Amino acid sequence: MTVTDLRGPHVVLLATGGTISSRASEAGGAAVASDTGEQVVASMAAPASHPVRVVDVFRKGSYLLTVDDMVVICAKIKEALAEPLVLGVVVSHGTDTMEETAYLVDLTHDDPRPVVFTGAQQAADSESPDGPDNLSRAIAVAGSRQARNRGVLLVFAGMIFPAAGVRKSHTTRLDAFSNPDFGTAGRVSGSGEIRMQEAPSGIEPLPLPGSGTGSPRVDLIAVYPGADSTLLRASRQAGAAGIVLQGTGTGNANHALCTEIADAVAAGVVVVTSTRVDAGAVVPRYGDGGGENLRAAGAIPSGLLRPSQSLILLSLLLTLDTPRDRIAEIFARRGQLP
Repeated sequence: MTVTDLRGPHVVLLATGGTISSRASEAGGAAVASDTGEQVVASMAAPASHPVRVVDVFRKGSYLLTVDDMVVICAKIKEALAEPLVLGVVVSHGTDTMEETAYLVDLTHDDPRPVVFTGAQQAADSESPDGPDNLSRAIAVAGSRQARNRGVLLVFAGMIFPAAGVRKSHTTRLDAFSNPDFGTAGRVSGSGEIRMQEAPSGIEPLPLPGSGTGSPRVDLIAVYPGADSTLLRASRQAGAAGIVLQGTGTGNANHALCTEIADAVAAGVVVVTSTRVDAGAVVPRYGDGGGENLRAAGAIPSGLLRPSQSLILLSLLLTLDTPRDRIAEIFARRGQLP
């Protein structure tokens, strides 16, 4: 059920759109986010395991969100948790950029109560939508004591993932998410039974910039066979304060990119090296244009963080005017297993 008063313990649902709220725009047309949070809750087959208060934040596909939009979601979460009767928060969100928003919230979350992200792969008007079941399970986790002091979680297809390291790993399958390096946090059954693994030690949260502060430009540039410095140079000319390089293998590039990165770093641009490989750490190991040359040029290895979450962390740190040496320290800490 949904609640309109604050007299008892409850979970807050922040509805932001995504496939879980999407329907065909016309007969046979493309799906667009259209349902309100109340409609999303009403779609569940059984009553929620905890009373739910709904707050509509956005009604967008998550492929439309900006980093500033994600900061707004962070602020709405803090507003919700200012109420002592709130057990936890669920954020219904599109799957395309769920890993980015969840990680930004995790970086700035300073409350023991759970924040749980969920969504759907099948639209609300499909023959067998998965959103109602995912939402039911997420509400059970958000209201549970087992999920406290675990930072931000992502619940999908019965699995519970920590936000750090989580990624969408399949475009269409219902079990769309994985976390090959940081692992899973537990499972939740369709009836709301929760099994959680031992909680890892936490990391002190970072400050949340004020809404409207504006994020500096951070670009993501891929390394590929034959890549030259054209895109890197264009990024600098466009005013990028930071660049995430999606390297190959353990975080490698080539001579032209290493030279351009050295020039960018000398000009004050912060460069972070991640990798296109699904799992494993960025390790500066190879010369002749490889990761060791990138490190020598001034690029910061991302450790276990993939490009999507590296971009979020770098954007936040640059917004906070963090010095480059401190950025390197934070990536070294957050890019390793707890």
